Amino acid sequence: MTSSSTGWSGKPAGDMAYRLRSTGKLSSLPPTPWELEEPMATDSVKVGVAFNTYEPFIYRPEKVSEDSVARVAEVVCQTLNQAGVEATLVPLQRSMFTFLRRLKELNVEVVVNLCEGFFGNPQWEANVAAVMEMLHIPFTGNGSRTLALCQDKHQAKAILSSFNLPVAPSQLITSAEEMVELKFPVIVKPNSEDASIGVHPESVVHDSEALAARVEKIVKTYNQPAIVEEYIEGREFNVAVLEDDEARALPVSEIDFSKMPEGYPHICSYEAKWYPDHILYKATPPICPARITKELSRTLQEMAVTAFKVMGCRDYARVDFRMNQQGEVFILEVNPNPDISLDAGYARALKAAGIEYAEFWKLLINNARKRKEGYAAANGKS
Repeated sequence: MTSSSTGWSGKPAGDMAYRLRSTGKLSSLPPTPWELEEPMATDSVKVGVAFNTYEPFIYRPEKVSEDSVARVAEVVCQTLNQAGVEATLVPLQRSMFTFLRRLKELNVEVVVNLCEGFFGNPQWEANVAAVMEMLHIPFTGNGSRTLALCQDKHQAKAILSSFNLPVAPSQLITSAEEMVELKFPVIVKPNSEDASIGVHPESVVHDSEALAARVEKIVKTYNQPAIVEEYIEGREFNVAVLEDDEARALPVSEIDFSKMPEGYPHICSYEAKWYPDHILYKATPPICPARITKELSRTLQEMAVTAFKVMGCRDYARVDFRMNQQGEVFILEVNPNPDISLDAGYARALKAAGIEYAEFWKLLINNARKRKEGYAAANGKS
């Protein structure tokens, strides 16, 4: 099963890439400092902070990222309570029925959805949102369709490419025997994981033998196809997008690879993202706001907002980019459920934009309430 993501228009990636240029007036960018719309009152709302619990009996080669969800939920719950919002932790364990019954017992009006899977399966992330949608339970964050689309990297790249947004050429591979028609070096990833799961220094390969070995490793370990894409040597950026009536881009962040040890690829691997004592974690500090030209910043922010809309995102998301040495920018992926912990990139972008962490969550709760009111009005309900 192979397919190129260079674009349905048939253009090569180089022609599709955005070259740095003046983009003129950009109404989607926020003023400085960012001023949020006057929020609805949230002090009378009962909020349930939902998160999926770590399942130790299910083998996963990378577990630190999954184990961190509960800690993030605790911080969010504490933040909301300190801000005057009645919030309670609601863990999603092995029974969806128990979870839903708990929401009803607590009279939860809005769910802060931090679930990144169910029963040890990250691919069921969208299913959790779908259940709440079917039951008309208001929740923060992206809907089930967007979560499912974005988790399938191959499918997401095809959608972005169909809107002439630049993505690196790639193929979906189900076995090590399949032919790959891409230029080396390439990077090999699981097709349907997030949080850099399955991404390690050895993911960047330079020949067919190493590629076959890596594909076999991915398919066997994660029980899913591998996505192989041309490795873009250069700089890495990410842009957080926040919806406050309209989607707006927060200040650009950059991963600084200047201290990367010799011989390691310049990527944000699992080790670089989740192990604070690891040499790769220390060698990839984030910089926000990124030290870049206004022109490049506007280009990245404009593309991020466009990708946010194209993928059907709402509330918040993060868009990751690579820029090659020719100044061509490519979208790596759209993350509709990024790490929202206080020391992660999204919270860092909020701080750079002058937005308090508690105000961010209040905004999302208000967004969820508005969606519920809109649904009720459309269906003649009060």
